[in-house]
Amino acid sequence: MQNINEIDELIKLISKLPGLGPKSARRIILKLINNRNEIMMPMINSLANVFKNISRCQSCGMLKSSLSGCSNCEITSKKYNKICVVENIADQWSIENSSFYEGYFHILGGTISSSNNYRKEDLLIDSLIKRIKKDNIDEVILATSATVEGQTTAFYIQDSLKGCDVKISKLAQGLPVGGEIENLDDGTLLSAFKNRKNTNENND
Repeated sequence: MQNINEIDELIKLISKLPGLGPKSARRIILKLINNRNEIMMPMINSLANVFKNISRCQSCGMLKSSLSGCSNCEITSKKYNKICVVENIADQWSIENSSFYEGYFHILGGTISSSNNYRKEDLLIDSLIKRIKKDNIDEVILATSATVEGQTTAFYIQDSLKGCDVKISKLAQGLPVGGEIENLDDGTLLSAFKNRKNTNENND
């Protein structure tokens, strides 16, 4: 491909997306250029609208629209007594698509790790405690990944919730070591939820 500054910059940006490299980025750019009106312009408008209107809820971590608010926080059709804590929105979508969990979600937005820029303050743990008390939650399900970072985060949250009168459980059997929630199939997720362990008993 001929070197053009605008295209080179776009290749660099698209290559930063998960699962894409420079070769895939070039194919995507050619597709966009060849379909300016059908794909490129609608995509530009959609991206602009997302940039303008979509942000992260500082209470639950879910994506929310400035036009309609946070659908996760504003659930009024049902009152749940449990809340599932996940690392990111992709994890929530995976669990929701499985259709076996009914309850609130709390999206941390990352994990505690020395290899990334996430701080404990960025993980909305204080807001999790507030939600537990506000919504009279009986059980907190720690659905973090089985990676070192995910388990470190789960232990930190467990320690932070010691002052709350709430059952704390973690996903158990069926969750492979090193596994990330968004990559698990429905059967594995179901097994992990059904066999979750009560971590409170380990602290007695």
